[in-house]
Amino acid sequence: MSKRSLNGTEFTAMVLAGAEQLQLHAEHVNALNVFPVPDGDTGTNMNLTMTAGVNELKQKYSASIGQSAGVLSKGLLMGARGNSGVILSQLFRGFSRYAAPFDELNSTQFAAALQTGVEAAYKAVVKPVEGTILTVAKEAAKHAVYFSRRSSDIIEVMEQVLAKAKEALAQTPELLPVLKQVGVVDSGGQGLVYIYEGFLKALNERASAEAKTPGSEPVMPKISASPALTSQPAVTPAPAPSSAQSKISTEDIEFLYDMEFFINRQLGGAPAAEFHEDQFRQSLAVNGDSIIVIADDETIKVHVHSKAPGEVLNLALRYGEITQIHILNMREQHRDLLTTGMDIAPMPELFADIPAEKKSPEDPAAPPADELAPFGFIAVSSGEGISSIFKSLGVDVVLSGGQTMNPSTEDFVNAIATISAQHIFILPNNSNIVLAAQQARELLEGERSVTVIPSKTIPQGIAAAFEFQEEESTESNTESMLEAVSRVQSGQVTYAVRDTTIDELEIKAGEYIGIQNSKIVAAAADLKTACQQLLGKMLQSGDEIITLLTGEDATEEITEGIARWLEEEYPDAEVEIHYGGQPIYAYLFSVEA
Repeated sequence: MSKRSLNGTEFTAMVLAGAEQLQLHAEHVNALNVFPVPDGDTGTNMNLTMTAGVNELKQKYSASIGQSAGVLSKGLLMGARGNSGVILSQLFRGFSRYAAPFDELNSTQFAAALQTGVEAAYKAVVKPVEGTILTVAKEAAKHAVYFSRRSSDIIEVMEQVLAKAKEALAQTPELLPVLKQVGVVDSGGQGLVYIYEGFLKALNERASAEAKTPGSEPVMPKISASPALTSQPAVTPAPAPSSAQSKISTEDIEFLYDMEFFINRQLGGAPAAEFHEDQFRQSLAVNGDSIIVIADDETIKVHVHSKAPGEVLNLALRYGEITQIHILNMREQHRDLLTTGMDIAPMPELFADIPAEKKSPEDPAAPPADELAPFGFIAVSSGEGISSIFKSLGVDVVLSGGQTMNPSTEDFVNAIATISAQHIFILPNNSNIVLAAQQARELLEGERSVTVIPSKTIPQGIAAAFEFQEEESTESNTESMLEAVSRVQSGQVTYAVRDTTIDELEIKAGEYIGIQNSKIVAAAADLKTACQQLLGKMLQSGDEIITLLTGEDATEEITEGIARWLEEEYPDAEVEIHYGGQPIYAYLFSVEA
């Protein structure tokens, strides 16, 4: 049975089936990680990203494909984790932009939407690399555009999309030598293939159901709530003495009540008054700021910082029944933060997916610049010791993350919202987190001033934070921190989870491997030897500054042995040892000239 159009309900079924297929094979995608380390995370990141989109779509899907695709895009964008998750979100962001004006897509339009998604994804990556998920998506979309001119059947087009995606996936080792060297295909491309498999499965199930019972609703797969899907990176506020929050007075918080609520336009005793969004915003601005209003025919979402909460609620009652009310006293929060270093009343996530309202310089409700600290910092950390180091260097918010749990775009957006500073620096400290941080910056462009320092390792992030000087300008600090990142050599030691050969280095499962920057350079049966081999590769002149960050698997005996070996072999080197507490990597090393 042929299918000549695709509506929002059917598209939703496709997305849910694609997410289910990806979830079932997430561990297989993780196992395709090029390095034989125990933290391959592409499958986890794509799974978490897709689940964020599905959760949004299951609540708000529409019979219109334009509306459903927009809802999915919003959820994916905010939930994107890791490079693979960000690219996935951009594929569907482009798709949704093309689909926006349509209630249904025919085969040619469906193919064009896929192609628009590819274009958006390529634009999002500064240096696109072929042999990755980008190539798989590009070749599949290109073929879809070609085939859709010859067939009006969307099922046939999707069959061709999947077949071409599999063909392109099989070719990724020919385009990316490191894949061929270790004998795997690209993990992100494999994840996309699984999603496309789910798409085709849903279309076929819909066609089969219609053949038996014309007009039947599509089967909606259920996405289970596995532990991996419910784990979220924790936000750890920094202690007051060095944070941006400590640089403002509690009494300076003029609009002290943080209010969030919904107005249900369909409910309420008296007929709801006609809603004029601009007038409503102006009324809120009389005694408030940080105003967000998102309105449709049925619901109005409101966020405001106000000094007169009663007046806000009375105003809102004119337009319907108020639901899901959250009111927090921000002065109380600030006092708690200053005295304990902990924010004991975290803001609810009701509006986590809504970007802050843009404010013009003339807006009288905007807080004066002199009430804000000049700079704020966000850093990603993977151990309590490392988090303490960043806090001691003045970082305001530390996001728990790393290879095994990458913070999402939404995590960065939420963290930015908690910092009262004119300009915010983000230290991702992981190559797989940089894109999500940059996407958060782009989402808030024009609203918050944010710079992402593309630190790809913990040592690079620490060096950048150490280099920061508050009396210098944003431009000067950016230049200094980028220079600090460039001069740091980073090393990490973990264990191999499979046999492999990389750059003529034979590695056996269970051996310890040393990674210099992003290249495996050492392998040994015991941890101390692997550390010594790695440090021997990293040290050039012998008089560098060496920092050891000990992880969960480090032992005092091995740490002392490494220190003695360094003292004997490199007597002119300066050695520092700190507790890092990071999982998976027994030791992190930093070498600076």
